[in-house]
Amino acid sequence: MDALHPRLLTARFDATFRFYDALLPALLGATRSRGAAEGPYASWDVGDQGVLALLDRTAMTPAATPDAASGPDDRTMLVSRVPDVDTAYAACLAHGAAPAAPPADRPEWGPTLRTAHVRDPEGNLWELQSYEDGQERVSRHSEELPGH
Repeated sequence: MDALHPRLLTARFDATFRFYDALLPALLGATRSRGAAEGPYASWDVGDQGVLALLDRTAMTPAATPDAASGPDDRTMLVSRVPDVDTAYAACLAHGAAPAAPPADRPEWGPTLRTAHVRDPEGNLWELQSYEDGQERVSRHSEELPGH
């Protein structure tokens, strides 16, 4: 039984499906439990809990009507904890996300919190977050720099 999971109503079902189908397994260990790129519905789970569901907006007419001219309204934001914000952010951009805010430490939001924000192909805002020791991150990233 799913206690709570977000459902995104999308006008670009195929592109949004491909985006999440590529990233949710890699970043969260989610598996697709229902649906395909043809739509109109798809969902992903981690274990027995729902993580995300997509529904083509036309399936909701007249309850929800698309208004592509208005752009993102940010009434919903997805939040996912990932092992490494920088790696996850790069993966999202490589799969078609638009950058909203690059990776940054956010101690004002929580001890050792690091976040980045992207927009999926539909324009939905997604926060990637991790909590880690800042020294651990400095050590790990310095190994990636030339001369270290």
